[in-house]
Amino acid sequence: MSAHLKAFACGARDTLPMLLGALPFGIIFGTLAIASGLSMSATLLMSALVFAGSAQFIAVSLVASGAGLAVLLATTLILNLRHMLYSASLLPYVRHLPQRWKVPLAFWLTDETFAVVHRHYLDQSAPEELKHWYFLGSSLAMYSNWFVCTLIGALLGSSLPGMAGWGLDFAMVATFIGIVVPLLRTRPMLLAAVVAAVVAVGANGLPYKLGLMLAALAGVLVGVWAERWSADANRLAGGADESV
Repeated sequence: MSAHLKAFACGARDTLPMLLGALPFGIIFGTLAIASGLSMSATLLMSALVFAGSAQFIAVSLVASGAGLAVLLATTLILNLRHMLYSASLLPYVRHLPQRWKVPLAFWLTDETFAVVHRHYLDQSAPEELKHWYFLGSSLAMYSNWFVCTLIGALLGSSLPGMAGWGLDFAMVATFIGIVVPLLRTRPMLLAAVVAAVVAVGANGLPYKLGLMLAALAGVLVGVWAERWSADANRLAGGADESV
């Protein structure tokens, strides 16, 4: 096996725990999409062309509730703004790649792939020239897994209409917890997570998933403020030490 294919296979292998968490989530999405009135082709096209699990769930629920296009677009846009942060974190590592690499990797970037790939880019022992192949392996593993699971859920949607109530979606919740918790290494990160969680619970009853939007905005704003406050405090402390 060539070095490129070996790096590709390692990326897919290291993403396996994330695939297990996403598996029931994708199946449930397929069943919910069919139950909400989407056709088989529309359901599969959404997973193939959108490829954003949480945004797809919200989009389907908004379509089922009769929400307008503006609400649908605004909600999914705000929910996916976190990908801008992921892209900013990975940009220094992929800046040198040609567009034929950047475009597909940007499309395939998900929460799970970011968690796996970012850790790999920080690994100084791994060959730098092969890390984008690792990125590709992780991305395609998640993408193919999500599409296949959507297909399975769509096929089961008519025969098992109550599948969404089985509680299988907890596997994805556990996966997200596993992604987020190790990243909470600083006080601003922890504060942003706590504020977002409190707002999400408090605003859970708002229509059109507005509670989730408010929680995301609150977490981002508080995190940015806390980062700036921490930087200013460290700068002042450094100035005080120099004056002494």
